Amino acid sequence: MRLLDLSLPSPAENLALDEVLLEAAELEQGEEALRFWESSTPFVVVGYANRIASEVNTAACATLGIPVLRRCSGGGTVVQGPGCLNYALTLRITAAGPTRNITSTNRFVMARHAAALTPLLPRPPASPGEIAVRGHTDLAIGAVKFSGNSQRRRKQFLLFHGTILYAFDLRLLNRLLKFPSHQPAYRASRPHDEFVTNLQAQPAEIKRALAKAWGAIPAKPPPPMPAQLLEKYRSSAWNQRF
Repeated sequence: MRLLDLSLPSPAENLALDEVLLEAAELEQGEEALRFWESSTPFVVVGYANRIASEVNTAACATLGIPVLRRCSGGGTVVQGPGCLNYALTLRITAAGPTRNITSTNRFVMARHAAALTPLLPRPPASPGEIAVRGHTDLAIGAVKFSGNSQRRRKQFLLFHGTILYAFDLRLLNRLLKFPSHQPAYRASRPHDEFVTNLQAQPAEIKRALAKAWGAIPAKPPPPMPAQLLEKYRSSAWNQRF
């Protein structure tokens, strides 16, 4: 698996590159990849089918000048920015393997990430709990979430990407997001600031742990960004479609 540690200048470019890697692998039957990136500015990103009016405090976003974008995968709405590490896995779909369907892929990736990140927790008695897979694609310490994840599937490859909060300003969540239209049972109707936390680890540690878990090694730069795809992620026709 190739490793790319590459953050592009804007949130739209970063979201578009995740899709570029998936499409390049699908069309060229390319290599699997693990990419890390982080935005230098806050933004809100909704899942492919999310309705912005139901999920986002658009007035607060407008007041603060925070863009609302849309990703190509499912899942819920999140706030990203400094202190939020993103990863994107491009994985081959195998008919009889762990990536054969959505459910088995969720279990496969989440279990591997939980095992890789658990050693980063403070040792007892300072540790607040164990890392566990909660809901379908959350990683949590005890019952408090620090990582949300989603996937997009093509015929031969899939994109599995997500966030890992490590030093994020959690106050932004209540300000920019409404209470979600769908919630996992373990959330138990808790507000954002009671449901979400930061993993107390350095980003370099997180990257090393996940790269080791996937056997990822540094590789050549990604394929060029198609202008049409980047324009999609910048356009209101895409971002405001629902």
